[in-house]
Amino acid sequence: MDFKSSNVPLSEKQVGDDEKGIPSPPAYSGVVDNGTRPDDCNWYDYEELLKKYPEAKNPRLSARCNAGGSIGAGLFVGSGGALHNGGPASLLLGFIIIGVMLLFTVQALGELAVLYPVNGAFYMYAVRFIDPAWGFAMGWEYALSWLVILPFEITAAGITIEFWRNDINIGVWIAVFLSVLVLVQFFAVRGYGEVEFVLGIIKIIAVIGFIFLGVIIDCGGVPTDNRGYIGAQYWHNPGAFRNGFKGFCSVFVTAAFAFAGTELVGLAAAEAEDPRKTLPKATRTVFWRIAIFYVLSLFILGLIVRSDSDELLNASGANTKASPFVLAIKEAGIKGLPSVFNAVITLSVISVANSATFASTRTLQALAKNGMAPRFLQYVDPQGRPLWCIILQLVFGLLAFINEADVGIQVFTWLLSLSALNNLFVWASICLSHIRFRRGWAAQGHSEDELPFKAAFGVIGSYIGFFLNILALVATFYVSLFPIGADPNAEAFFTTFLSAPIAIALYVGWKIYIRGGTGFYVRSHEMDVLTGLREFHPDVDDGVLKEKKFGVRDIPSRLMHAVFV
Repeated sequence: MDFKSSNVPLSEKQVGDDEKGIPSPPAYSGVVDNGTRPDDCNWYDYEELLKKYPEAKNPRLSARCNAGGSIGAGLFVGSGGALHNGGPASLLLGFIIIGVMLLFTVQALGELAVLYPVNGAFYMYAVRFIDPAWGFAMGWEYALSWLVILPFEITAAGITIEFWRNDINIGVWIAVFLSVLVLVQFFAVRGYGEVEFVLGIIKIIAVIGFIFLGVIIDCGGVPTDNRGYIGAQYWHNPGAFRNGFKGFCSVFVTAAFAFAGTELVGLAAAEAEDPRKTLPKATRTVFWRIAIFYVLSLFILGLIVRSDSDELLNASGANTKASPFVLAIKEAGIKGLPSVFNAVITLSVISVANSATFASTRTLQALAKNGMAPRFLQYVDPQGRPLWCIILQLVFGLLAFINEADVGIQVFTWLLSLSALNNLFVWASICLSHIRFRRGWAAQGHSEDELPFKAAFGVIGSYIGFFLNILALVATFYVSLFPIGADPNAEAFFTTFLSAPIAIALYVGWKIYIRGGTGFYVRSHEMDVLTGLREFHPDVDDGVLKEKKFGVRDIPSRLMHAVFV
């Protein structure tokens, strides 16, 4: 294969010894070189960056951020509300559909990130291959979603403490957990990777342990459980589905929230030592992680917890006291273990809060470097920390103290409505970016053989992923317009679907600001598919991504590698 990179090392001006951090490139005006890309586009020479910031060489960062970082209140709490609204079958099907879509999405993201490593955020793929205005909208939607998730997760962590002590004001615990997150930020990328590594291991062990315990409970193997053998009884009574088609549609928004963060493997690509080697490994393990941590655990949950249980009525938002996982253990009459699992939930939501800080700050810094956010947010200190972005994120963390007010719940509900559908929009944009990239790549005379890493399902997988995202958005629109057990009303609609008009407003606003720019999309023959290509040496690297042949005896070791490595 004859392939040469067009990656040009940064000049001294871009990567120097400036004690004030990385000097910024020219601001992105929205229309540069036929309007297809920004001036610098954050496509860096990563060998130079890693020399300047050696702490970014953290092999655990990419390995953990898409496995442990996404497991939090969405799975441990929100799944209870979805079970109550849709029943065990709807819960399982909804998570399978979103999981399959994410499998295609992360594969597409892996191909793009290996070829074009992006420092900060993959919204730049939408800027480059779809439309700059849409990329701007997705960048801000993604940043906003993580900005508001931080106070949500901190609040959830505070509520978990009430499982043991309800005589201490939740504001005390919010202050404690926020201080811990501030401390983690001092260690930059290394701090994020190490914290996620430890917390990820704890969450993985807890979920796998719950699966084994759930099987024992379902088979009647717990002496303290008076229900005896349960089997699939709860799938018949009260039933596999609840609230008909509306119940099924209601699961998608919960599943999207629960899976949020799975794409962080792409966000961390620029700060890993060798994204071409580590990113494909991480994307290949997504299937096993989705199948085990989400689908299998929720299948077991649906077998041992009644979907009509009154305990599930409050299983939503940050109310970790109503976790269906803890409820399943309590109903089996097991002493002590509910406290252990509640502690795991506490660590899980702290982990997601840590991921929120990483994701939002890197996205905001990338937006600022390209003229799409206030310029002061582009500052990076000598240790590689986007300080002003971190400060802004932690200021948003202070919103958790709104819970002290009488209207705290209402304010929090509207804040979370800003992020309800953002993940679906972002994932759809990743799939569409991959589709558009492949079209531009072929239109300019390149072949798939030149790609250092190809998505396992090709462009067909991205079409399927894009379609499933649109399907989930339509289903959510339907259940938002016609809510379960209520008449259509504006408040119910916008608390779920507010992200859509905000995305449209951001898109139109940037179009007006840049006076049209590239039109409605970037044409295939006008795409810049060469700038920022990562250096690829076929004679040396051709074997890096080749899979070793394995037989049946290797399956257990492969499975363990997929889960824990």
